[in-house]
Amino acid sequence: MDMVSPVKPKLVASKLFPPLFSPYSPLQCPATSASTRLKSNSALKRIWARSEPDGKVNGVLSGDFDPRFIDRQKALEAAMNDINNAFGKGSVTRLGSAGGALVETFPSGCLTLDFALGGGLPKGRIVEIYGPESSGKTTLALHAIAEVQVLYLYSAGGYAMLVDAEHAFDPAYSKALGVDVENLIVCQPDNGEMALEIADRMCRSGAIDLICVDSVSALTPRAEIEGEIGMPQMGLQARLMSQALRKMSGNASKAGCTLIFLNQIRHKIGVFYGNPEVTSGGIALKFFASVRLEIRATGKIKFVSRPYKQAEMEIVFGEGVSKLGCILDCAEMMDVVLKKGSWYSYGDHRFVF
Repeated sequence: MDMVSPVKPKLVASKLFPPLFSPYSPLQCPATSASTRLKSNSALKRIWARSEPDGKVNGVLSGDFDPRFIDRQKALEAAMNDINNAFGKGSVTRLGSAGGALVETFPSGCLTLDFALGGGLPKGRIVEIYGPESSGKTTLALHAIAEVQVLYLYSAGGYAMLVDAEHAFDPAYSKALGVDVENLIVCQPDNGEMALEIADRMCRSGAIDLICVDSVSALTPRAEIEGEIGMPQMGLQARLMSQALRKMSGNASKAGCTLIFLNQIRHKIGVFYGNPEVTSGGIALKFFASVRLEIRATGKIKFVSRPYKQAEMEIVFGEGVSKLGCILDCAEMMDVVLKKGSWYSYGDHRFVF
């Protein structure tokens, strides 16, 4: 019966001089026991066993020695160049050469909210702001529009668009919040298809930095407008939003345009356990939105995503978000200002806000 014997390691005997490398280096180690002493006819001689660098390790060639690895690199570069030539430059790229994985942000107009969001609202992403009626959704969106106009006032860009599907835009109130109403682009569409198509075309132009849709609940499908009142129309708005978001999400990312959708809250029928509240327009917006903000009349804003932080702000009637209060709250969170009761202390100064 044939026996398969193990393969013996290859030992190279060197001179009896000190080893060139450390005996504990990965390229050279002292042989132990029987390997270190070889019997000869004259005497016992100690030798050093030095491993020779071999490109073949365990029967597999490493990446530096394997010609297939080099061929795969060339094939990858050729495939990427072919795709970029066919579909446009930047269709396929390495993340390290694309400017990093950090998402650019811009201020939302509320410093405490920016602190909770990690810098502000993301550029080129979809943001949903939802809550009950008269909770400050439009006010927060107008503050974001004002910040975009001020941020890019002396540079290229700085254009914002408001899709007023509710037909309730107040220029005087917007001007009081800091919005440049003269340069604000306003659209009051007749139906939902018209509103989303206009927003998508403006987004693809690359000249708009922020588009705000107020609101999703007011995006009425054309079939519902042309039909009779009371005629059942099942899922028209949900299908409309799902189809539009599939197109607009990619266009917004390429153009660097932020899409803000304001949404209202509805109540499910027949829910006895759990939260009966649900946003209108289907669930597609929940999946496509990078940031979802829930705003309540109490002033608490919950960031419904990582890192699940909360922010508080004050909305003054006729003035909007109190920026001085936001700065004071952030100073308190950073331990710059100490609060004891209703008194604030900064160094030797004490004051009441």
